[in-house]
Amino acid sequence: MKARRIGLLGILACGALAASCSDLLGPRGEIVFRPSIGKAPYGELPDGGSVDLYTLTNALGMQVKLLNYGAIVVSVEVPDRQGKLGDVTLGYDSMEGWLKNPGHFGATIGRYANRIAKATFTLDGQAHTLAANCGTHHIHGGVKGFDKVLWHAQPIQAATAVAVRFTYLSRDGEEGYPGNLSASALYTLTNNNELKIEYTATSDKPTVVNLVHHGYWNLAGPKAGDVLGHILTVFADQYTVVDKERIPTGEIKPVQDTPLDFTTPTPIGRHIAEVEGGFDHNFVLRNPAGRLGVAARVYEPRSGRLLELLTDQPGLQLYTANHLDGSIAGKDGVAYRKHSGLCLETQRFPDSPNKPHFPSPVLRPGETYRHVMLFRFTTR
Repeated sequence: MKARRIGLLGILACGALAASCSDLLGPRGEIVFRPSIGKAPYGELPDGGSVDLYTLTNALGMQVKLLNYGAIVVSVEVPDRQGKLGDVTLGYDSMEGWLKNPGHFGATIGRYANRIAKATFTLDGQAHTLAANCGTHHIHGGVKGFDKVLWHAQPIQAATAVAVRFTYLSRDGEEGYPGNLSASALYTLTNNNELKIEYTATSDKPTVVNLVHHGYWNLAGPKAGDVLGHILTVFADQYTVVDKERIPTGEIKPVQDTPLDFTTPTPIGRHIAEVEGGFDHNFVLRNPAGRLGVAARVYEPRSGRLLELLTDQPGLQLYTANHLDGSIAGKDGVAYRKHSGLCLETQRFPDSPNKPHFPSPVLRPGETYRHVMLFRFTTR
């Protein structure tokens, strides 16, 4: 496999990675990386299950770390404009933190992410009752969603990328959902500093599915404070209106002349005080569902990091970590406070099982659910 060289800045930036990435000296003494996959024991679950940490490193030195518990993204290390690598996600340093994880940092959410009103839906004339774990409503798959289970992991090495495929069988009736659902989460790190996440699922009974990646991004790094200075563009002209309990009313309205207008690059903090509690809204993306297109761009001026998010989903949930209050100690003991991170969750719309005019979340036998998101990292 052909290795790519890194200059002086890359050599300095990768010093902290030497113990975990595949590095060697080139003909002129420079450090070069070969795309690699590492696996190491990480912790143990209360039931005795073993949790492993998978480290993906590309030819440029970018690293993504994953757990087979919750199909969680532990960290994403990308360069700033000076070439210095840094982690741009919120999370924890130990298994203890991930076991609690009240904010669902970095996790795969399922069987249905976001809210389902009154914790119930009707499919083909049959009512299904779910766990009411958000007041009287259902959120993020229930009491024990996909973020709290052990997935089977399969590392994959290719010529231009490295990947891990996680699979999980959700049994018929789990958390109230019908059907045996076979779910897959494929994480691929390319040599172009792209993290691609592909969710697929099949079921032996009609069911509803909305698998989501719940990463919290801070492009300046978890120690840098809030994300209110991040410059956000969302490629959406409409949003789904919600009531006081964040349940969609069914209305779809324009973002124009509202605090939700991110159609041009806008600091996240510019209008956030005008929204009670902060941003936690679903945007109706312009790109036709089923086709990969740009959903959002985020630029962090201090570091120069730029994140471009592409997806094939119809919706994007913008969440600005409104619940964080400093009581959670994250990586390096950092106290995560309000607006310390930014979630960009590509998805089916919230409460779609109860809103027939929303894009359908129904999966039937013989069909395959698909959800692709691509996180592309550059600098300027």
